[in-house]
Amino acid sequence: MITAPITSSKLLDHVKGLSEDGLTIFLLENQSVRGALLHGTLMINQMRENHKTGILETLALGHGYLAAGLMTSMIKGDDRIALHLECGGPVGGMLAEASAHGDIRGYLKNNPIEITEPPKSLDLSPYIGPGFLTVTKFIQEARQPYSGQIMLEHGSIAKDLAEYFLHSEQAKTLFFLSIQFDRDGDAVGAGGLFLQALPGANEGALERVSDRALSMVSLGEYFSQGGERDQLIARTFRDPEILAHRPAQFFCHCTKGYFGEFLSSMDESARSDIREKGPFPLKISCHNCGSEYAFSKDEIQTLFA
Repeated sequence: MITAPITSSKLLDHVKGLSEDGLTIFLLENQSVRGALLHGTLMINQMRENHKTGILETLALGHGYLAAGLMTSMIKGDDRIALHLECGGPVGGMLAEASAHGDIRGYLKNNPIEITEPPKSLDLSPYIGPGFLTVTKFIQEARQPYSGQIMLEHGSIAKDLAEYFLHSEQAKTLFFLSIQFDRDGDAVGAGGLFLQALPGANEGALERVSDRALSMVSLGEYFSQGGERDQLIARTFRDPEILAHRPAQFFCHCTKGYFGEFLSSMDESARSDIREKGPFPLKISCHNCGSEYAFSKDEIQTLFA
């Protein structure tokens, strides 16, 4: 992956002054509720630079990244999890994928999102519209991925994911996703919270912790002010049991070599067409991270030799 630098010195200084991005996994209510708190301000800004997104696009795709990162609290080892949104609104759809190692990537189908007038709020439902949400788990030991799908009911990634887990996995779940923008349109804080009742949970356990979560300050605002994950968990919930700390970062495993192998595997007619027509340098972009790899005419000749 080619990581595009954050170009705003003001924003870069701000991000450097914040707590580190990452995921904290914990238990509540005598191990009746599993929770995860994600800080992802740097991740969202690096995503924004690579995908060249505006405010609306950053909000939509950023919510997907935060949600995918939170769901990694349910996987381990080399497992991966992905959410795929197909929708009829201007967003068009998105894919966000995350590994248990904390690598998160993905893209918007429509970037930029075509709108007729500036957004009046940060409510994404008018831009998502009807459609489907698919969650896929890539478990290392499994022979094939496991996927579940629901029809969108809310036009909100957080609310529709909660519906997915309720109907597909019979697990009461809550998601809180938040990105804070300043007056210049910079994403100055980003975070997410995941709460899920475990099998055999105490009666009303999720509702009790949900009430406390609703009393929290906006996660985007909290992290924009330098807040720490564990401190917020400790002051919000009663007797949390911290299980693990994991990294969270915008990262894709694509390389120029990978795309070179793809080009060299093309059939002869396609390769002949590229040799004759170019254009050179031949540029290929990775959908998942926005990285662009350029191949000169000499490089192409070597690949096709």
